[in-house]
Amino acid sequence: MLPVIALVGRPNVGKSTLFNRLTRSRDALVADYPGLTRDRKYATAELRGRRCMLVDTGGVSGDEVGIDAEMAKQSMAAIHEADLVVFIVDARLGLSAADHTFADLLRRSDKPYVLVCNKIDGLNHETVINEFFALGLGEPWPIAASHGRNVNALLDEAVLPALPPEIEDADRVEHGIRIAFVGRPNVGKSTMVNRILGEERVVVFDEPGTTRDSIEIQFERHGTPYTLIDTAGVRRRGRVDETVEKFSIVKTLQSIEEANVVVLVMDAQEGLVEQDLHLIGTVLEQGRALVIAINKWDGLSKDHRDSIKVELDRRMVFVPWARQHFVSALHGTGVGELFKSIEEAFNCATTRWPTKRLTELVMDAQVAHPPPLAQGRRVKARMVHQGGANPPRFIVHGNFGTSVPATWQRYLENTFRKILKIKGTPIVLEFKGKSNPYEGNKNELTQRQVQRKRRMMSFVKKKKK
Repeated sequence: MLPVIALVGRPNVGKSTLFNRLTRSRDALVADYPGLTRDRKYATAELRGRRCMLVDTGGVSGDEVGIDAEMAKQSMAAIHEADLVVFIVDARLGLSAADHTFADLLRRSDKPYVLVCNKIDGLNHETVINEFFALGLGEPWPIAASHGRNVNALLDEAVLPALPPEIEDADRVEHGIRIAFVGRPNVGKSTMVNRILGEERVVVFDEPGTTRDSIEIQFERHGTPYTLIDTAGVRRRGRVDETVEKFSIVKTLQSIEEANVVVLVMDAQEGLVEQDLHLIGTVLEQGRALVIAINKWDGLSKDHRDSIKVELDRRMVFVPWARQHFVSALHGTGVGELFKSIEEAFNCATTRWPTKRLTELVMDAQVAHPPPLAQGRRVKARMVHQGGANPPRFIVHGNFGTSVPATWQRYLENTFRKILKIKGTPIVLEFKGKSNPYEGNKNELTQRQVQRKRRMMSFVKKKKK
């Protein structure tokens, strides 16, 4: 089990900057904007050859109300589970009442801690750190996280000696199926993640845009490991005006690309909107397996439910293979059933079929429904093999020209889905025809061949005379 280090402090003191510096990544969003981090963000880091778990937290000022109070709960939870707390203060802003509140909290928590004074670049740190002795937490460590100044000395002399030993180095749980929860703002993605985990792991608040970063959470269910990814809501491009929201959307799109299965969360009370269809299109472009969760199903009248089902059947005919679940993340209704569809979609997306099986399938399909004429000739498939997985990619070889009729492509895809029982994932079909590998290459004759050709031509001319 890896030791846990929690980075805590007031808003905008450089916790996420230090987090990215220690993890050698850009996983945490960083901007000159207080309150950017809201949820606990975990990452494994190797500090001077020692593996540990880092936790980035939201800032706590001591007078939180509303959503800030939920952020403060996340920071308190990080302190409670940490083996070492790194308390970061701002050298440029100086000491504040919130720092004193945090110092009292650390002393009562009975957790090992290190006081770090950040943003000393361009300052005389020996003078700046003097006022922070008033916190009563020992000597502050001056660093500049954005430039890496004194970070290694901090690790060698303060952080690493205070860590407990790693209990089992071999206790490394596989991440399992990566599941990304995506959707528009305020549709219940974070509520669903908390319901699955059985705890308030991510901040939930009745305000669009509560989640700003993509939060990865590893857990086990019935002995099977999973990685849940809670993402920020994606609005229409024309309504996105804040720079922070633009970065959040980029992180969401990256999470879709890196996921194995995407759970698209929709709001049943608002019904199917264009942005939901755009998000489905993005998932299909990335070739990711898809499960659709219609949330907030509780409390709707029967007529409202029937109208939503009719609308889904009418407008989502392009993804008939995606399983639909009508759930209530707030009360937990139907949430557990999602995992059956998630595992089915993942298994179908990663399964590999033998070439003989695929070729026989296409030959039978070709006999049952011959392809139409294309460019005045009958096309014919001769062999099929699988060119990749996640999504399944089938390469069909035959005498295909520049194009294959779209109707026959759909027929072939439906045949693959029916016979191979493929659900929850898109299928990619590629058609390859016979081609001359030497087409366009001019045959260069050697000097001896040229002389021989000349003698032959002169002999033919003499014979004609």
